[in-house]
This record gives sequence, C-alpha cells and structure tokens, in this order.
Amino acid sequence: MYRFLFYVVQYTVIFYCNTALVGAAMIRLKGGDPTLRDGFGIASKHFGSIIGYALIAPTVGMILRWLRERGILGQIAAGLFGLAWNVATFLAVPVLVVEGASPIEAVKRSAQLLKKTWGEQIVGNVGIGAAFGLLFLLVMLLGAPLIAFAASAKSTALLISASVVFVLALIALGLISSALSGIYTAAVYRYAAEGETGGYFDAEIVKNTFRLKTQS
Repeated sequence: MYRFLFYVVQYTVIFYCNTALVGAAMIRLKGGDPTLRDGFGIASKHFGSIIGYALIAPTVGMILRWLRERGILGQIAAGLFGLAWNVATFLAVPVLVVEGASPIEAVKRSAQLLKKTWGEQIVGNVGIGAAFGLLFLLVMLLGAPLIAFAASAKSTALLISASVVFVLALIALGLISSALSGIYTAAVYRYAAEGETGGYFDAEIVKNTFRLKTQS
C-alpha cells in the first residue's frame, strides 16, 4: 500500500511537470512565447486529471509486475501489454492539455489519434529516448573510470569534484531528454490532430515516429 502511494506521488510530480512542459510547447508551436508561469498554470488547471492519471499508471505497473512474476508466459504477456500501453498513451498528456479530457478519455483519445493517423498495426520508431540512452551510456563509460582514478589518487577534493561533475552530467542529460521528449510529443499530437507540426519539426520526421508493423 505504501509503495503504491509512493508511486502515485511520484507519478503526480512527473505528470505535473510533463503537463506544464507540453502546455508551454503547444503555445510555442502555435506561435506564442510561453513562460514557466504559463506552463505551470496549465498544469495546475488540469491537476485533478493529473492525479487521476497518476492513479492509473502505477496500477498498470503493478499489473505488469504481477504478470512478470507468473513465469515465461507472463513475461511475454507483460512485454506485449506494456508495449501496447506505452504506444496507446503516447499522446495522453497533450490530449489532456489541449482537449481537457479526463484520464481515461485521454488514453482512449490518444489511441484513436494514433490509429487514425498511423493505422491499426503500428510500432514506435527509435528516437530521442534511444539517442539519449547512448549519451547516458557514454557518460557512464567516461564517468566511472574518472571516479575510479580520483579514488585511487586518494584525493578527497578530486573525488568529490569528479562525483559532482558525473552526477550533474546525468541530471543535465535527464532534464534535456525529458524536455525534448515533451516538446516532440506535443508536435506529434499536433500532427495527428491537425495535420501539421507548427514549423519546428519536419513533417516527415514526425510522420515516422510510428511505422506500420511488418507482418511475419
């Protein structure tokens, strides 16, 4: 129970920030000049829906975890269901922001927009997440030896400095990745809902966010 409540609080913070980011991105895509106040004002306006969505997400996560503990078949089912959930909810936050939908309606509308734009059998393409995943790996590969060297040098100041730089690099990458992902999601929503991206992303790139699933 306590773990579930922790996840609800965690997801509430994450979705609140994502909603603020997407809200500001939608203003920018329409030619406006948003501020932090604008973004968080939009998030506060939809706070009730954000909490509702934050209750759904950990529930799905617990179901997936339960499936994974059921053996190989459960793991396969969890993988398929998790993939379907991630795709179906890809546009849920923009829908919540722009259309003022409830959490469940946002998920349904997200799935409908994806189906209408890309068809019934779609899979996500490698994008921002994969690119930043490589950057995270690079930072880890460079940071670990640096910290190890600092420790071997027996210099407390050097060890602290290396650790701080390493942590700050990871935090910076995380923030930039989240920001770009939120902005890109807003552009994908606008393409799916209105057929245009606002001029900040090439339409072909956004169109290739998803592709038809190949038949085996």
